[in-house]
Amino acid sequence: MPDTLRLRLTGHNLPGTDCGEYRHVRVAIQHGRDPEAPVPGNAPQATWDLTITTVTTPDGTPDFRGPYVHGPRGARFLYLTWGELPPGGTFTMFRRAKLYLADLPGEALEQGEAHGELGLTDPHGMPLCAAVRPPHITWRAHREPQ
Repeated sequence: MPDTLRLRLTGHNLPGTDCGEYRHVRVAIQHGRDPEAPVPGNAPQATWDLTITTVTTPDGTPDFRGPYVHGPRGARFLYLTWGELPPGGTFTMFRRAKLYLADLPGEALEQGEAHGELGLTDPHGMPLCAAVRPPHITWRAHREPQ
């Protein structure tokens, strides 16, 4: 297993910039405690590229580290954070979605590359939140074009 994992996340079917009581809606990948690369809620898609560190634990299972990784060992995840970002204002989070790294296919870990695709609108037309597991996210190993 390589010591880094390159991830691409692609979200489609965004809910719009006005959702329920929220205005100027954006979705971002969470880096530490901060939103990074916010995308407007009415964009055709949202894509984030990031690299995380991978390690093999003493029992032989993979573990993940880095500023994008959250949660305890054995239950690590990435956050997509939803917030309002008015012109000239600051990002104010109102909900998050957890993307669990344990759901990554073994082939992705072996190659050191993975691509996750998911819809970003829940059944009520609001921003997707809570735990997002397959089949609501599709993970696959991928290789970059040469």
